Amino acid sequence: MLTAFARLPIRLRLTLAFCLGMAAVMAALGAFLYTRMGTELTRAIDLDLRARAAASVSSLAQRERAPLDAGRGLIDPDESFSQILSPSGDVVKTTPAVAAAPMLSPGSTRIVNKPVFLSRRVMGVDDPARLLAMPVRLPGPVPRPAVLVVGAPLGDRSEALHQLLLLLLVGGPLALSASSYAGWLLAGAALRPVERIRREAAAISETEPERRLTVAPAGDELARLTHTLNAMLTRLQEALEREHRFVDLAGHELRTPLALLRIQLELAMARPRERAELEATIRAATAETDRLVGLAEDLLVLARTRGGRLPLRREPVSLEALLTNSADAFRTRAIAQGVTIAVEPPGLPEATADLDPVRLRQVLHNLLDNSLRHSGPSGPGRITLGAEHADGVTYLRVSDQGQGFPRTVLAGPPPDQLPDAQTAGLGLFVVGMIAEAHGGRVTVANQPSGGALVIVTLPASSRPGSQDRDEASVVNRRMNA
Repeated sequence: MLTAFARLPIRLRLTLAFCLGMAAVMAALGAFLYTRMGTELTRAIDLDLRARAAASVSSLAQRERAPLDAGRGLIDPDESFSQILSPSGDVVKTTPAVAAAPMLSPGSTRIVNKPVFLSRRVMGVDDPARLLAMPVRLPGPVPRPAVLVVGAPLGDRSEALHQLLLLLLVGGPLALSASSYAGWLLAGAALRPVERIRREAAAISETEPERRLTVAPAGDELARLTHTLNAMLTRLQEALEREHRFVDLAGHELRTPLALLRIQLELAMARPRERAELEATIRAATAETDRLVGLAEDLLVLARTRGGRLPLRREPVSLEALLTNSADAFRTRAIAQGVTIAVEPPGLPEATADLDPVRLRQVLHNLLDNSLRHSGPSGPGRITLGAEHADGVTYLRVSDQGQGFPRTVLAGPPPDQLPDAQTAGLGLFVVGMIAEAHGGRVTVANQPSGGALVIVTLPASSRPGSQDRDEASVVNRRMNA
């Protein structure tokens, strides 16, 4: 049943809940009114009986002959009746309406020692009666004990309660229907802004991701909900744009090496070739394959990012070993291109830094690959690797004598921002992401003597921007070197 109720529209659920609540309140109120009115009517009858009993007792004290008629006034005889009974239950005096039998049994008469109210059937009266019995003394030379019983029918009380019950049974459902309809309208008015938000959200599509929901001027819960949804839409738009740019970048980066690899293989199979030509073709295909492997690793780095951040596994890293191993990995390729790779070890050979060694190797490999691809083929070139570690900050430096960076890269945003990745290259973009994950940054520049210079700043703690002044001094010092 609860499952079926949960499937109903919210407006209907609110109306039903409001209707059930109002029904409970009205039922409790009706029961209270019915009980209260019955109690008040009984109290009024008891007050009347007390007054009549007091008048009869006063008449007995004054030795009047008709004490039972005292206090009746204009009351209808059928609406007022009384008796005086002996202790044994015999009728001493009575009004005509109840003359047929005693109103109290002998057993009840004998135990009356104080005023007591009773409700029972009385012979001669059609409706149930309310009785007041109290002990009295009959006048005479020797006063005798007796019991005075005065009564009134409960028919008017029952009829008044019946009328009230009828009004509650007729008017209650009408009032409940009117209040439920008002609740339906109120729920509709309360949910109308939600429906407006739903329509606006449904209208936002991939063709217009910049569109946002209209925020109501009132700072209520719906306004806060709208702000939250707009923030979520902004994050979704950024993720969508990042995904689109990533797909475009991956296609852009993979297209060239795949095309070159296919051309080289087709040329190798086009006609019989000398061993030297075939080795050169295979060497070129191997280089393009290595580049594809590097691109695949870079794409895996991008795929592993969580919320724009790359998870790291920090451990102590020897800077000298890191530089030497990276240079050895590219030395064969560099010799084939006529390029020399030189390593400038840190000032202290045992210098270590708490960084991610796998990601740092990827940084140096990407920078070396970028330098080799942009080194000029017209003559020997030189690529220099260097590192510094001071005040908890590690600086990795890669410089070459190649073509340098184009102006669009130097004037554009930092390399860790994807919009500039197609210009700077996927490798440099991944370098920027790894640096940012370490809390550092990448600085690119062209050397005065020619060639590119890349400085990767990696603080020991992941607090980006905490060493801006030291980084600027290092960059300026290395550019002027």
